[in-house]
Amino acid sequence: MKKESLLNYAKDVIDTECRNLRNMRDHLGKEFAEALDIIYHCKGKVILTGMGKSGIICRKIAGTFSSLGIPSVFLHPGDAVHGDLGTISKNDTVLVISNSGETEEILRILPSIKKIGAAIVSLTCSKDSSLGRYCDVAIETGEIEEADVFGMIPSSSTTCALVLGDAMALSLMRKKGLKKQDFAFFHPTGNLGKRLMLKVKDVMHTGKDVPAVSADAKITEIVKEITKKNLGFTLVNDEKGRVAGIITDGDIRRILHKKGDISKLKAPEYMTKQPKAINGERLAVEALSIMEKSEITSLVILNKHKKAVGVVHLHDLLGKKEFKFEY
Repeated sequence: MKKESLLNYAKDVIDTECRNLRNMRDHLGKEFAEALDIIYHCKGKVILTGMGKSGIICRKIAGTFSSLGIPSVFLHPGDAVHGDLGTISKNDTVLVISNSGETEEILRILPSIKKIGAAIVSLTCSKDSSLGRYCDVAIETGEIEEADVFGMIPSSSTTCALVLGDAMALSLMRKKGLKKQDFAFFHPTGNLGKRLMLKVKDVMHTGKDVPAVSADAKITEIVKEITKKNLGFTLVNDEKGRVAGIITDGDIRRILHKKGDISKLKAPEYMTKQPKAINGERLAVEALSIMEKSEITSLVILNKHKKAVGVVHLHDLLGKKEFKFEY
């Protein structure tokens, strides 16, 4: 087969899988929300089970759930019938993935799971399948067309299961109200986790890198300092060097819009008094939490004399990427 023909065939495979994803999306109903409620209120762990390629997808979904603080494990159906059913307790929720809903190894363990008292949720093509009828809630995907020429190789079905698992995980993330700092807590060795588990003093700007002007500073000096230090703000110090306030580039835009000519105004006339502060010994994740709750992008680190020993910006915590306070 020529390279061009193979390329076209590969595109057909992708088109087939995309078409099945769209069909599955349109097929989803209230059972999806019901399944989320069961998992959300689960007092134990979520146990995922599936055979073959579905089992591999189960492992991935279990990992994603766990990364969001939803304790989850994979249980192989073959191991389950040889003693590992003891992994399941009545407080658990079992999430079963089977495209056909007729997988023998899966059906064999369902009565035991039901007897234990765990809730059973399934992802399957039809709620009228043997699996669908046995579950507390069956998320119906609809008939799925595999992407190979024989319609036999798990391809579209596993892609749909994977995407549906992601949809469940991220919907639960929103339902739980998880923030970036929560995600970082479960990823302490990831880039974000490492950064947020540092202390504020380890990431703050100090010395000459701290933007600051005196209380009698005019607009030209203020703009120059904000531009030079490139943090989007400057502190305003009183005659004793104590922090009296903060002026952000947003403050300048607002006062310009309101008054027009501000060339004769001094800093105290439009600064924000008593800016939010944090102790340098506290964790960066705590600084992020304060910023998020207050909808600000910077904090001051003060000593006992109310003088600035440093400042920390949102970019110091998360890197220089766009950040939104709401999902």
